[in-house]
Amino acid sequence: MGDNNTIKIGSLTGHRPQPVKKKRTILGIDPGTNILGWGIVSDGPDGLGLVDLGHLNLSKIEDPYEKLHEIHHSVTTIIANYKPTESSFESPFHGKNIQSMLKLGRAQGVAIAACFAQGLSVHEYAPKKIKQSITGNGNASKEQLAKMLQSILGLVEIPKYLDATDGVAAAVCHSYQNAILQGNGKSYSGWKAFLAQHPDRAK
Repeated sequence: MGDNNTIKIGSLTGHRPQPVKKKRTILGIDPGTNILGWGIVSDGPDGLGLVDLGHLNLSKIEDPYEKLHEIHHSVTTIIANYKPTESSFESPFHGKNIQSMLKLGRAQGVAIAACFAQGLSVHEYAPKKIKQSITGNGNASKEQLAKMLQSILGLVEIPKYLDATDGVAAAVCHSYQNAILQGNGKSYSGWKAFLAQHPDRAK
């Protein structure tokens, strides 16, 4: 009644109130035993934004267990620096080399353990799901994926190691899924839930 400070409630004005999108920060990881790529993406009312990206070069470390230690330490440090609340992983590609798959699974498992230890939720997407959600082509190349991310996030330049943009892609894919299980996406509330779905990772 002439009071400009009156707050109108959606249900009383015939309009359903729209939920306010909360800002979140997502850590995306592309696991690797020689190069591990990672990216941090902010997702809020203003849309997606790249916070940072990088890679962990493990190629000079010969001891496989020392590599795992370095992965855990580095992922923990990244989380401490950027304080993400969610993490998204590219699931290992199921190749024919069993030994390579075992090593890659261990690398991913250690990174996931680091995320759980810091209180992050963990989500996992198949490589094709990630590519499909970003480029529209599940068989897109790393270069095509990087180019699309450059367009979406306004990257000044594409990094030398495309493992970094693969990590960013995992984070962007999770943002697109809006934390809802869809397609090949899988979410885990903790390490026990992850192992229940992946008993082979405990070996």
